[in-house]
This record gives sequence, structure tokens and C-alpha cells, in this order.
Amino acid sequence: MRTEEEIIKHILNIAEKDENIRAVLLTGSRVNPNAKKDILQDFDIIYVVTQLDTFIKDHSWIDALGERLIMQLPDEMTIGEIDQYVFHYLMLFTDGNRIDLTLLPLNGLDNFLKEESLLKVLIDKDNRFGILSLASEKSYLIKPPKEKEFWDCCNEFWWVSTYVAKGLCRKEMVYAMEMLERPVRAMFLQMIEWYIGINTSFSVPFGKSGRNMQHYLTPQLYRRILSTYPDSNIENIWNALFLMTELFDELANDVANVMQFHYHKEEANNVTSYLKHIKAMPQE
Repeated sequence: MRTEEEIIKHILNIAEKDENIRAVLLTGSRVNPNAKKDILQDFDIIYVVTQLDTFIKDHSWIDALGERLIMQLPDEMTIGEIDQYVFHYLMLFTDGNRIDLTLLPLNGLDNFLKEESLLKVLIDKDNRFGILSLASEKSYLIKPPKEKEFWDCCNEFWWVSTYVAKGLCRKEMVYAMEMLERPVRAMFLQMIEWYIGINTSFSVPFGKSGRNMQHYLTPQLYRRILSTYPDSNIENIWNALFLMTELFDELANDVANVMQFHYHKEEANNVTSYLKHIKAMPQE
């Protein structure tokens, strides 16, 4: 596996030889002072360019970065969201290194700098950056919810929980699991994020898909959260659903109390009763 110094050297060599690349930025975990270092860390690289067209009309220029195992060009795909103002190369190389390379036009630089606090300048051909503050997780910290956001999260969680029960009652297992693991799980994670926020004065990052949560929860609570991930056994899915609703109700109460929000407790009680009723119905 190539070292960090070797990878950075390849990245900078390309930029130094191309007048269309005006700056090179390193972002992400490799500039995060709080990130745990390991060999699986990506290289999150930004090339600040004068224009995109000269690069994306022929992708062969990236071959200089090494032999690729697989690559994804999300901005050319028919799935996911497309950002019309930047272009991404996601590359995994045969030596195990991964580079996520973004082409950022100069006219989008100001907005990018307002949103990104994990940043290190590697090349600055036009002296655009001056003296930047030290890289920090500032732009990734958990943000306090507004009351309407809190209400909407609760309503979505309780509403779609009924879909899970309906699917289980009909033994439509894939449908039930899809509802549990997508819309219901998303709101559950959002409430966990806000719960961590109120207990840390909104001073820590939640991380993608809650990757950091175990550092800010008690071991007991973290184990209960892990227990909400079931296998395909119908009884285990029911148990996971009821545990998730129990936990969501507890966490939502705590968030509402600290944020001084009104929590629609009757919504939680009504849906919990409905779920128990559906589960108790005769199988036929």
C-alpha cells in the first residue's frame, strides 16, 4: 500500500502541471484532529478549477493516480442526487487506498468555504486562501432542532411505524423491514442525534449514519439501540419495533424537556396502543 506521502505527491504533481487547477485542498478525517487514524481513511481531495469541461470530457487524466480496483462517477449516474456545480471521482485503488476527488469551480469556492471547516490548503496558486483558521469539526456539529422539526420527526416516526405493523400482520416481510429500516430508522437516528446534542451542549458531531454515537451514550443505552436491529424472524422484528418505539418515546421526552418543546404524547400513546392491537390480532 502506498504511503500517505506517496498519494499526496501524486495528487500534487497533477495539480502543479495543470494551469486549470488553481488550488488543492485536503478535507475530511485526514485533517480532523479528533479522528481516529487508520489505513482505511479516505483521501478527500478538492481540486479548485477554472472550469469543469476540460476535465470531464475525457476522464483518462486520472489514470496518473494509480491502478484502480473500482471507480464511481456519481454525477454521471442515474441514481442518487446530482450536483450540477461540482464533479466527483470516487476511486478505490488496487493497493487499498481510496481517493474521493472533487472538482470545484472557482465560482463555487466562496460557498464551499462557508460550509466546510475541516480544511487544509495543499496548493494555492493565486493566494486566495490567506491564513485559514485551524481545521475543526465546527461545520459537522449536531445542530439544535427547531420545534417544528422536532414535531415533524415525531409524527413521521409514529405514522410510518403503523406501516411496519401492517406489513408484519400480512407477513409482507420485505415491506415491513423496508419501512422499519428506512423511514422509521431515519427518524429514530435523528432523535438519537438530538438527544446526544442536548447532553453535550451541541458540541460534538454525530457522524455519518450515527457512526460516533457510541462515544456519547451510556453502554446500556447503546446496547438497547443495537437491539433494535432484527433478523428476518417475524417475532424478532416485532420486538425490535416495540423497543424502538419505547426508546424513541424516552428520548423524545428528554429532548422536548431540555429544548422546552411541546411533545405530542398522545400521538405516541395512540400509536403504541394500535401496534399492540395489530400484533394481538388473530393470525387468520
